[in-house]
Amino acid sequence: MRFDILSANVNILECSFKNGLTSRAVKKDLIQLNLHNLRDYAEGKYKQIDDSPYGGGSGMILKPEPIFKAVKRLQKKTEYDEVVFFSPQGIRFNQKIANEFSLKKNLILICGHYKGIDQRVISKLVTREISIGDYVLSCGDIAAYVFIDAVSRLIPGVLGDGESAITDSFQVDSGFDYPQYTRPEVYERLKVPKVLLSGNHKEISMWREKKAKSKYKKIFKLNKN
Repeated sequence: MRFDILSANVNILECSFKNGLTSRAVKKDLIQLNLHNLRDYAEGKYKQIDDSPYGGGSGMILKPEPIFKAVKRLQKKTEYDEVVFFSPQGIRFNQKIANEFSLKKNLILICGHYKGIDQRVISKLVTREISIGDYVLSCGDIAAYVFIDAVSRLIPGVLGDGESAITDSFQVDSGFDYPQYTRPEVYERLKVPKVLLSGNHKEISMWREKKAKSKYKKIFKLNKN
């Protein structure tokens, strides 16, 4: 899978891509990460990529020209499945959407910065707006990394254990994982539940499902309140 990321500050993602899952996936040639600095597509002596908003207001807005230029140049060489922009107005990113995107081949990701982005970019170029949650981030690069990590781990061969992605939390019905234990059997006078030591896989499966649903109900109740 190929990701082309348009960013106002590529240093944020450069550091992240050198470690962890994404780094291993690149080394295995399972994903391709291409960072594009928007200033490389800007014009003028100062390579300006932002300007004040029409109509007044605080903050700066990412200009349309560099983004249009970058996207069009990329689209001349490659056919892309989606052009994604991360914004509060986007659809809420979840496991189902991550699963969907993991089946695609080529994606352009536009990372917002400053106060916003010129609406003409969204209207003309973007095929999907995505939000990773109802909170404020300093830039869209962070959202892009979350998106890339969640999607990449679903690609066959990225994870060492082929079953891991299938049995992850949010792939199961409850949406939450069950409590996990490992050795030692007793620590700080806290014991591993007997059912997990029984060897009875049916009972273990039922216990895990019950605990996962219980956790889901508890969190749902807290969020509701």
